[in-house]
Amino acid sequence: MPAFNTVNAIDYALIALYFVIVIWVGFYSAKKNRGTDDFFKASGRVPWFMAGVSSWVAGFSAFMFVAAAGYSYKHGSGALVIFTSAFWAYLAGYFYFAPMWRRARIQAPLEFLTRRYSPSTTYFYTVTAIVPQVIGIAQGIYILCIFVSAALGFDRQVFHLAGLSLTGLQATMLVVGAVMILYSVVGGLWAAVLSDAIQGVIILVMSVIIFPVAMMYLGKGGGFTAGLRRMVNELPHDILVPSGQPVDPWFLSAYLIAVMLGYNVAWHFAQRYNSVPTERDAKKMAMLGAWLSLIGPLMWVLPVMGSRLIFPDMHALWPNLQAPEEASFVSLAMLLLPHGMIGFVVAAILSATLGQANDAFNWLSAAVSKDVYVPLRRRFGFSPPSDLHQMRTAQVTMFVIGVSGVALAFVISKLGGAFDFGLKYYSMVGPGFTMPVMLGLIYRRTPWWSGMASCTAGFALTFLLFFLNAWPEQAYARNVISAALGSTVVFVLSACFWRPDDPQSQNAILLDRDLRTPVAEEKGPEDRGAMQVYAVIGNLSIIIGGVLLACWFVPATPIAPASINVIGGALLIAIGVVLRWVAKPRL
Repeated sequence: MPAFNTVNAIDYALIALYFVIVIWVGFYSAKKNRGTDDFFKASGRVPWFMAGVSSWVAGFSAFMFVAAAGYSYKHGSGALVIFTSAFWAYLAGYFYFAPMWRRARIQAPLEFLTRRYSPSTTYFYTVTAIVPQVIGIAQGIYILCIFVSAALGFDRQVFHLAGLSLTGLQATMLVVGAVMILYSVVGGLWAAVLSDAIQGVIILVMSVIIFPVAMMYLGKGGGFTAGLRRMVNELPHDILVPSGQPVDPWFLSAYLIAVMLGYNVAWHFAQRYNSVPTERDAKKMAMLGAWLSLIGPLMWVLPVMGSRLIFPDMHALWPNLQAPEEASFVSLAMLLLPHGMIGFVVAAILSATLGQANDAFNWLSAAVSKDVYVPLRRRFGFSPPSDLHQMRTAQVTMFVIGVSGVALAFVISKLGGAFDFGLKYYSMVGPGFTMPVMLGLIYRRTPWWSGMASCTAGFALTFLLFFLNAWPEQAYARNVISAALGSTVVFVLSACFWRPDDPQSQNAILLDRDLRTPVAEEKGPEDRGAMQVYAVIGNLSIIIGGVLLACWFVPATPIAPASINVIGGALLIAIGVVLRWVAKPRL
């Protein structure tokens, strides 16, 4: 088996360039933040195409290139059933949830809970959601940095910093966490959207290249179609035809519920839908996300399926990993891509997780500052904080959450967390929080306490079945379906206690009126300041593309020729030119 191309100085330079770009994006975005409206939802001025790409990138992380790659290696085409399911969730967003979030007329995501239920519900959600979100951020950093540290050759090294001895994994988590915190705290939602756009460009180009390159390698000189034919002829039947867990009715039903919730009522999606100018833009954004979610997994899953023929014994390649198949995508990249592009792939995996963590920072800081800090100041008799004061409070909150996430990642790394932790963990904490949001957005005639009651019921039933160890062979489906069932039953029963004459019902009545009233589109000249962000992304794409073109002169191998860098650089420059053209003023 040919040797891998391990990371060298060229790859380090490209990764460092990516870090510089992300930090610069944070400071560039800071210039746009004149108050909380800019910091939390970019004043509703984000172009719909950029918001759509941002929401798509926010839907996955290193989990897609690591744990999901392992799932694809084991289950083959069945993984396509799972990982393209976001298409259906985005369609639901297009027809219903996108316009509803836009009509909710909120600034911070959890403000919806105050309008739909009560301020108490917002406090309840904020306090109970902080710890699960920090754990999720920590797990994402940990999964990401295991492979980044291995790819960079740091996994067996020890670094000494200020009297502390750090393993390569810990040092990687520290650096990645610091960059993530810096650009998030400084830039707010504009930084999230802009960095997500850069990440989307990187991931798109990487996927467009690695898919045909893998197929041609499989074809052994016969070209792309020969590689596909070899997969059809040589892969086992249960890999070619969906079977096993991906098509198990219980698992598939639970996964579809989780995806429908995650892609429609997760707080960062509420932010994205409110960051664009109009309802029509919100629907366009959802439709773009739908098609990207259908096409993207095809370019990731099919090469990983082919890697079963290239790497039939993943354990021999990665003997120190608990689940060696989870290195399948990274192995393909290190075998088939030249130096320069390898750094590009590491940057892409970095970018996906950084974007997801940034979203968690943003909505949590918005909730703490707008929905908890401001009302508490008012309750204790203090004067209302200024807009700038609120933004600084949000930045401090972001910083504390980020530091906590990095610190917890250190703890998880010492415990040796498993990769399937993510799927099981989110099945326990995700549906319980999001079901009352979806139910409350669809039906508005329940009392002010129904959100908290529904959330509590979902968690109570989930954890009861967990402690009873009921249906252990279907743990994921059990967690998701029990949370959905418990929340729905209590929510429906609470409707019996609805009283429209109750003063505490007035917020829900007003929200119901707003959700039935389309947001008026403001007519006026095109917002050139917002459109100019296309030029920013275009310029950055051209810079990265130029660096890859320069890698033509880097020594390469017959399996991973330097021409791949030229193709990647040309694609990036072409994208950059198109984006600069889009940003030009129209007469």
